[in-house]
Amino acid sequence: MVRVKKGVNALKNRRNVLKQAKGFRFRRSTNEKAAIEALAHAGAYAFAHRRDKKGDMRRLWNVKINAGLRAIDAKLSYSKWMGSAKKAGILLDRKALAHLAEFKPEAFKRVVASVK
Repeated sequence: MVRVKKGVNALKNRRNVLKQAKGFRFRRSTNEKAAIEALAHAGAYAFAHRRDKKGDMRRLWNVKINAGLRAIDAKLSYSKWMGSAKKAGILLDRKALAHLAEFKPEAFKRVVASVK
Protein backbone atom coordinates (compact mmCIF):
# COMPACT_ATOMS: atom_id res chain seq x y z
CA MET A 1 0.00 0.00 0.00
CA VAL A 2 1.28 3.44 -0.89
CA ARG A 3 1.83 5.89 1.92
CA VAL A 4 -0.60 8.82 1.79
CA LYS A 5 0.28 12.05 3.49
CA LYS A 6 -2.63 14.40 4.12
CA GLY A 7 -0.74 17.66 4.51
CA VAL A 8 -2.22 19.33 1.42
CA ASN A 9 -5.79 18.35 2.26
CA ALA A 10 -5.38 19.28 5.93
CA LEU A 11 -4.07 22.71 4.98
CA LYS A 12 -6.93 23.21 2.52
CA ASN A 13 -9.47 22.23 5.18
CA ARG A 14 -7.86 24.51 7.77
CA ARG A 15 -7.75 27.40 5.31
CA ASN A 16 -11.44 27.00 4.46
CA VAL A 17 -12.50 26.76 8.10
CA LEU A 18 -10.49 29.82 9.13
CA LYS A 19 -11.81 31.75 6.14
CA GLN A 20 -15.37 31.04 7.31
CA ALA A 21 -14.46 32.06 10.88
CA LYS A 22 -13.10 35.42 9.73
CA GLY A 23 -14.47 38.14 11.96
CA PHE A 24 -14.86 35.87 14.99
CA ARG A 25 -13.05 37.08 18.10
CA PHE A 26 -10.03 35.72 19.94
CA ARG A 27 -9.03 32.07 19.53
CA ARG A 28 -12.09 31.21 17.47
CA SER A 29 -10.68 33.06 14.45
CA THR A 30 -7.14 31.63 14.58
CA ASN A 31 -7.39 28.10 15.99
CA GLU A 32 -8.88 25.38 13.79
CA LYS A 33 -10.56 23.36 16.55
CA ALA A 34 -12.14 26.42 18.15
CA ALA A 35 -13.22 27.73 14.74
CA ILE A 36 -14.92 24.44 13.84
CA GLU A 37 -16.82 24.52 17.14
CA ALA A 38 -17.80 28.17 16.67
CA LEU A 39 -18.98 27.55 13.09
CA ALA A 40 -21.13 24.62 14.24
CA HIS A 41 -22.86 26.83 16.80
CA ALA A 42 -23.16 29.71 14.34
CA GLY A 43 -24.87 27.44 11.83
CA ALA A 44 -27.32 26.15 14.42
CA TYR A 45 -28.18 29.67 15.57
CA ALA A 46 -28.60 30.87 11.99
CA PHE A 47 -30.98 28.00 11.22
CA ALA A 48 -33.09 28.61 14.34
CA HIS A 49 -33.13 32.39 14.02
CA ARG A 50 -34.28 32.29 10.40
CA ARG A 51 -37.47 30.82 11.82
CA ASP A 52 -37.59 33.25 14.76
CA LYS A 53 -37.36 36.17 12.33
CA LYS A 54 -40.76 35.26 10.88
CA GLY A 55 -42.38 35.58 14.31
CA ASP A 56 -40.53 38.83 14.96
CA MET A 57 -41.88 40.30 11.73
CA ARG A 58 -45.45 39.25 12.58
CA ARG A 59 -45.17 40.94 15.99
CA LEU A 60 -43.87 44.09 14.30
CA TRP A 61 -46.81 44.08 11.87
CA ASN A 62 -49.22 43.75 14.80
CA VAL A 63 -47.65 46.77 16.49
CA LYS A 64 -47.85 48.85 13.29
CA ILE A 65 -51.52 47.92 12.75
CA ASN A 66 -52.35 48.77 16.36
CA ALA A 67 -50.57 52.13 16.06
CA GLY A 68 -52.52 52.87 12.88
CA LEU A 69 -55.79 51.97 14.57
CA ARG A 70 -55.01 54.14 17.61
CA ALA A 71 -54.20 57.06 15.28
CA ILE A 72 -57.69 56.75 13.77
CA ASP A 73 -59.59 56.21 17.02
CA ALA A 74 -58.13 55.88 20.52
CA LYS A 75 -60.76 53.29 21.47
CA LEU A 76 -59.83 50.89 18.66
CA SER A 77 -57.59 48.00 19.65
CA TYR A 78 -55.73 45.54 17.45
CA SER A 79 -57.29 42.37 18.82
CA LYS A 80 -60.91 43.50 18.68
CA TRP A 81 -60.50 45.06 15.24
CA MET A 82 -58.82 41.96 13.77
CA GLY A 83 -61.68 39.80 15.01
CA SER A 84 -64.28 42.07 13.46
CA ALA A 85 -62.24 42.36 10.24
CA LYS A 86 -62.21 38.58 9.90
CA LYS A 87 -65.99 38.46 10.40
CA ALA A 88 -66.43 41.26 7.85
CA GLY A 89 -64.47 39.23 5.30
CA ILE A 90 -61.37 41.44 5.02
CA LEU A 91 -58.81 39.11 3.40
CA LEU A 92 -55.76 41.39 3.65
CA ASP A 93 -52.94 39.80 5.61
CA ARG A 94 -51.12 41.51 8.48
CA LYS A 95 -48.13 42.42 6.31
CA ALA A 96 -50.34 44.32 3.84
CA LEU A 97 -52.33 45.99 6.61
CA ALA A 98 -49.15 47.09 8.38
CA HIS A 99 -47.81 48.56 5.12
CA LEU A 100 -51.05 50.47 4.61
CA ALA A 101 -51.05 51.71 8.21
CA GLU A 102 -47.47 52.96 7.95
CA PHE A 103 -47.24 54.38 4.43
CA LYS A 104 -50.82 54.95 3.23
CA PRO A 105 -52.88 55.99 6.27
CA GLU A 106 -55.82 57.28 4.17
CA ALA A 107 -56.20 53.88 2.48
CA PHE A 108 -55.89 52.17 5.87
CA LYS A 109 -58.58 54.48 7.23
CA ARG A 110 -60.92 53.33 4.42
CA VAL A 111 -60.23 49.67 5.25
CA VAL A 112 -60.96 50.34 8.93
CA ALA A 113 -64.17 52.15 8.02
CA SER A 114 -65.33 49.22 5.88
CA VAL A 115 -65.22 46.94 8.93
CA LYS A 116 -67.53 49.10 11.05
